[in-house]
Amino acid sequence: MVMSFPRQYARTQRFTLGAPRAFTVAPDGSRVVFLRSRGGADRANLLWVRELAPAGGPAPDGGGERAVADPAELLGGADEELSPEERARRERSREGSAGVVAYATDSAVETAAFALSGRLFTADLRTAAAREVPTPTPVVDPRPSPDGRRVAYVADGALRVVDTGGGNDRALAEPEELRGGRRTTWGLAEFVAAEEMDRSRGFWWSPDGTRLLAARVDDSPVRRWWIADPARPGSEPAEVAYPAAGTDNAEVTLHLLDVGGGERTEVVWDRVRYPYLARVHWSAAGPPLLLVQSRDQRGQLHLTVDTATGRTAPLHADEDPAWLDLFPGVPAWTPDGRLVRIADEGGARVLVVGDRALTSAALHVRAVLDVGDDDVLFSASAGPDAPEGSPVGEIAVHRAWFRGSGDQGGWERVSPEGVPHVASAVRGGDTVVLSTSAPDRPGVRVEALRLPETGKGAPTPLAVIASRAETPVLTARPRLLRAGARRIPAAVLLPTGYRDGDGPLPVLMDPYGGPHAQRVLAAHNAYLTSQWFADQGFAVVVADGRGTPGHSPAWEKAIAGDLAGVTLEDQVEALRALAGNHPLDLGRVGIRGWSYGGYLAALAVLRRPDVFHAAVAGAPVTDWRLYDTHYTERYLGLPQERPEVYAANSLVTDEGLSAPAEPHRPLMIVHGLADDNVVAAHTLRLSSALLAAGRPHEVLPLSGVTHMTPQEQVAENLLLLQVAFLKRSLGMA
Repeated sequence: MVMSFPRQYARTQRFTLGAPRAFTVAPDGSRVVFLRSRGGADRANLLWVRELAPAGGPAPDGGGERAVADPAELLGGADEELSPEERARRERSREGSAGVVAYATDSAVETAAFALSGRLFTADLRTAAAREVPTPTPVVDPRPSPDGRRVAYVADGALRVVDTGGGNDRALAEPEELRGGRRTTWGLAEFVAAEEMDRSRGFWWSPDGTRLLAARVDDSPVRRWWIADPARPGSEPAEVAYPAAGTDNAEVTLHLLDVGGGERTEVVWDRVRYPYLARVHWSAAGPPLLLVQSRDQRGQLHLTVDTATGRTAPLHADEDPAWLDLFPGVPAWTPDGRLVRIADEGGARVLVVGDRALTSAALHVRAVLDVGDDDVLFSASAGPDAPEGSPVGEIAVHRAWFRGSGDQGGWERVSPEGVPHVASAVRGGDTVVLSTSAPDRPGVRVEALRLPETGKGAPTPLAVIASRAETPVLTARPRLLRAGARRIPAAVLLPTGYRDGDGPLPVLMDPYGGPHAQRVLAAHNAYLTSQWFADQGFAVVVADGRGTPGHSPAWEKAIAGDLAGVTLEDQVEALRALAGNHPLDLGRVGIRGWSYGGYLAALAVLRRPDVFHAAVAGAPVTDWRLYDTHYTERYLGLPQERPEVYAANSLVTDEGLSAPAEPHRPLMIVHGLADDNVVAAHTLRLSSALLAAGRPHEVLPLSGVTHMTPQEQVAENLLLLQVAFLKRSLGMA
């Protein structure tokens, strides 16, 4: 019997299980380390090594892949147990798998460290031998020193160090007791850093392995919220330190710690003006490098740290009238001591080394992937000056030169030409592990390549790292295009087997539509759920309007102060533009979304009932005063200073509900009651406001479910319930 797509989608965790990920390449290019489970429905990741032939050398003995760490063997078959700190880390990183979910290596990529069930394990990546290192538990975020002699980790809020072989375990910094039974923590990222800044780390090794930079977090100023499980009234509510917009953040300081003990040195900068510690970089190419931001995120400083005194010195300053984005991989040093950063200059997002931009407006730089001896490996989309007809939704890998033959400027593409795709890469020496997805095939292809010198031919294939992910039971067939006068990136999906002349179809808008999440991608698996909805009888439209990433700085920042108006307007424009040459029945239009997409879906039926006729809003943000500081204040400012902006962008205020009283459109709101990111209060307040306004709606509470909805049965049945609601609401037989 063929498995249904909702069941397969749920049991494979969106077809991510069994796919290789989290790659590390040895600096000599001789081996690749990665995570992968044994199959497409197996949640437990193993740690693997793939041996490669070094440049100019013979093939390795044995070759192929070796499992270095198997959780079932290391835990003796026992079930995995997670500490509250580890659960929080996984929720922040949207990690739904099990087993080895993260690891770190020394600089030679010979030793790896990881945690299982709160216990510390190390693995020799040359011999494929793993062992437990006895330590206090529960262990969080273990990381070997660059020389591989020690492992630093966090346990019970203390930053500790142990010898790699075991022994000499000691605390370098321990939590301080505060009033009310609260304590500081060392070496962990605070909530907004992990949730919004893409900084999941709280400590960093010195290049010589003798010192650590460690974040001390005091979250006692942060307002406490209580998340209860109404289905279990006998259980105590969970306490959450949640920095809602306009309220106090955690106090974060940075300290230099000597591994051998001794005096602790605080790193000093103007934390009143720049309270956010956004990035830390420490390499042999220069002193520690910090990126700190102002609370309004319109100003930021790149600082160098004097490791003898803890004093900082400004290296580069940025200002922007809207906000400054944070990017993966930067800031960093080149080996000859130049600052690498990504900047918005001249209407484009460019790669900058030292005082020179290496790219132009033809590219929209997304991330720095690696800094080499003379080049920078980076990913980029088509920029505002890209040629007409550039692929929609493509993210390619490139490299640009900052010295040697590249001093005359220019860059070259590393990922393939011709077929649109989404790519990322990890490099060690001249070996690159390239991961690519494309619209015409499911899953991700991972290949190890040897990069040639500049201008000397194409990369040389070395090995394919196999995926064990399941093949979806359906095939997505997105039509990628640009819609309307604004050229909004969009995808249209019609039912499998639909033929010209079959007539117009009810429409389902399927957006995220907001910052940080691009939905229109040149990748097959990005459209699997959209294709499944199409196969239920809909024409599905996915549109990335202004505010979404991957186009230009102006495109992303057009939403400043007006999340609601701009993002909703672009969904309407895309819908109407596409109706001109696609079989869209504009008399039957539904919309669904989760998180920001849930906000957009509810917004659509409340403010534009003339366009949208039904909505499913999953975990929607309904009152931006209830969402976190770093995200919300970036776009809307402080609620104390701009209450009218918050009211206009809310769904629960008089302004938010000021849409025409009629017609009332069917709205189903879905929310996990254990959600600590978009708390269930958003949905409860919206439901109360709708009831008071006499607006009919449905609420589906999910007991014990977080923002990720990782449970198989929940994920499967949510799809079935949504399609049933939409068919019923749009009058589909």
